[in-house]
Amino acid sequence: MSDHETNENHAATSTILAEQQAPSAITPMRKAHSGDGAIKIAELFALGEDHKVRLARQIGITHAIVTVTPATRGRSRAQFAESLAKVKADFNAAGMTFDGVESHPVPADKIKLGLPGRDEEIENYQEAIRVLARLGVPMVCYNWMAGLGWYRTKSDVPARGGALVSEFDQQDAERLGLTEWGTVSEEAIWRNLEYFLNAVMPVAEEVGMKMALHPDDPPLSPLRGIGRILTSADAFRRVLAYYPSPWNGIAFCQATFRLMGEDIAALADEWCKQKKIFFVHLRDVEGSRENFRETFHDNGPVNLAQMLRIYHDNGFDGPMRPDHAPTLDGESNDKPGYAMGGKLFAVGYMKGAMDALSIPYE
Repeated sequence: MSDHETNENHAATSTILAEQQAPSAITPMRKAHSGDGAIKIAELFALGEDHKVRLARQIGITHAIVTVTPATRGRSRAQFAESLAKVKADFNAAGMTFDGVESHPVPADKIKLGLPGRDEEIENYQEAIRVLARLGVPMVCYNWMAGLGWYRTKSDVPARGGALVSEFDQQDAERLGLTEWGTVSEEAIWRNLEYFLNAVMPVAEEVGMKMALHPDDPPLSPLRGIGRILTSADAFRRVLAYYPSPWNGIAFCQATFRLMGEDIAALADEWCKQKKIFFVHLRDVEGSRENFRETFHDNGPVNLAQMLRIYHDNGFDGPMRPDHAPTLDGESNDKPGYAMGGKLFAVGYMKGAMDALSIPYE
């Protein structure tokens, strides 16, 4: 291309941009508010993560999902009100709304494994829910991964530009053998979940607490000898049918449902319409449930912008957080998936997609 042609193209482009940016052509972006159907962009925080909270506020996040177990572990039920009120006060002082608890409000290992002492843990759980409800916290995101939580076999796999992501390989996991819990059947895990639902859901209904159940990650069974039961959409339908209640719902970790082989767009449509998705983890992975790794939010196989449109079009206006983002250059990888660099990128990606699609958020 000649210099003359290049200059002509630049001039034409400038004219188009000038016309597009003329005051009469600009449509001001409407600032969405709670109740407008706005998706609440949130982040997960542990206690004492002041730097992470400041970064989140600097990029406009005002909704906090908090891991509060350290505030209740080792304390009597009579002390829960004081310790949880302090958590709320600290986040409010930082400009955050305490919108939910993730990963159980109290230790729950004995409940999930059906061990002696589970009834005391259940009583702790019931009291924690009552206290959280009085504090105005609307949701608990819990899981039923007994013995092992979300599980990876590697946490430092190089991805784009040397960023680090986590990976799961079933063969590597099997080589590690059984855990200290030995073999635990799926039937036992189901019985323990039903026991929990019978005890805790009536309290959740009484106080108006949304209970959002997270899928098993990875969604395969058994994992090192322990049965995993929340590995399909039908398993969630079973839970919803077992205890039908407007307070019994789902934490829709979409990448995990995709690894199940489910049609996540169809599931989001189905469960949003039923008002059963209380919380969304927006993330992506590549691979299969037997062998997969995390991706950035812009280079995974799923069209995340399309998923955002589906959530919005079907009335989802709850909290949504980016999950398991890569660890970027210069960051510590001591909490794989939870460093803030990749999260900052993910939130920018989410906001850009929602702005482009006119999806309100806050």
